[in-house]
Amino acid sequence: MKKTNLTVTVLAGSLCLLVLAGCPKKAVVTPGQPAQRPVPEETDAGVGFEWNLGSINFDFDRSDIRPGDATTLQGNYDQMRTAAARNQNPGITIEGYCDPVGTAEYNMALGMRRAEAAKAYLVRLGASGNQLTTISYGEEKLVTQDERQFELNRRCEFKVAR
Repeated sequence: MKKTNLTVTVLAGSLCLLVLAGCPKKAVVTPGQPAQRPVPEETDAGVGFEWNLGSINFDFDRSDIRPGDATTLQGNYDQMRTAAARNQNPGITIEGYCDPVGTAEYNMALGMRRAEAAKAYLVRLGASGNQLTTISYGEEKLVTQDERQFELNRRCEFKVAR
């Protein structure tokens, strides 16, 4: 009986030490000094390179790339190529958006089709599909509520993943 109690006590104590050893240490902040935040590994993805990725717009209820937006996509691809030549290959997120006409579900799907169309265009230009991610926000992040300017909501934006 005493041997069992001793074994349980030793196991419980070992478990407590193991749990405590795994807990992160609290950072000590000296008054007057800013707190240090951990820096993610990908923060330098665009260091030394000035990104200026353009956005593209779409016609109502369409996801095909308009001829006038081909220049913008070519410019985005050229920036990706320049960054790759400098050994900086950050991921690019392509965000698809819609105007508020239609159901939320339909607009989420349409936003994704728009983002995927932009991705496919960049891949045809030579971009790596692995470097590009797509997401749809549908009608969630409107640029304008003015019905006369809804074209501004029908867009894809390109963001550098840092």
